[in-house]
Amino acid sequence: MRALLWCGVVGPVVFVAGFLVLGATRRDYSPVRHSVSSLQLGEWGWLQTANFVLAGLLTVAFAVGLRFALRRYGAGIWAPLIVGLVGVGLVGAGVFATDPISGYPPGTPLDPPPTLEGTLHNAFSTPVFLGLPIACCIVAYRFGKHGHRRWVCYSLATAVVFLLGFIAACLAFAQQPIFAPYGGLFQRATIMIGLAWVFALAVATSRTGGRGRRRGRRRWCAGATGRAGAR
Repeated sequence: MRALLWCGVVGPVVFVAGFLVLGATRRDYSPVRHSVSSLQLGEWGWLQTANFVLAGLLTVAFAVGLRFALRRYGAGIWAPLIVGLVGVGLVGAGVFATDPISGYPPGTPLDPPPTLEGTLHNAFSTPVFLGLPIACCIVAYRFGKHGHRRWVCYSLATAVVFLLGFIAACLAFAQQPIFAPYGGLFQRATIMIGLAWVFALAVATSRTGGRGRRRGRRRWCAGATGRAGAR
């Protein structure tokens, strides 16, 4: 289980590092204006596609480990399920490339008519941007019942800021004049805030989950020894 939980540590780091490096080295690409998905377009677009797919698979693996780790908090299946849908969304967003937007690649319209592939990309992106704040709220509720107030505050703050950033990014990519020049910045900040929460949750559950398993083994061994002595 610990290996699965650590997938939630590796996935966010790989994804964020990937789009930051690709965005900084791509010619005619502005990380401040253009979307992360636009890195799928062009000669080296396969690198961002691979980044999406790898991050998505790691997130799905983390969701499996999270299902077991959250049992000690009385959690059901909803939080891991939604995190798993976030992973599936990332994979799907990688398989189906986005449409050109905000003038990238150079020479394309700011907001061209959607294609089928671009529509599917947006459809798979939906559980990423809506699923993460929902997962934050569910985890906040579960942790709150066990007195983890810091996690409650952090999770709820992440959900609120994430949604605000998502709305700002949507307005920017809809070419609203005030927001459009900063669409890439809004989107990057939103993604990094959400994935930082996934990273922190993975670290926290990998630690408590490991201690819980060790305590469980010690209790079982002590019980078995006691029964053997009684016999």
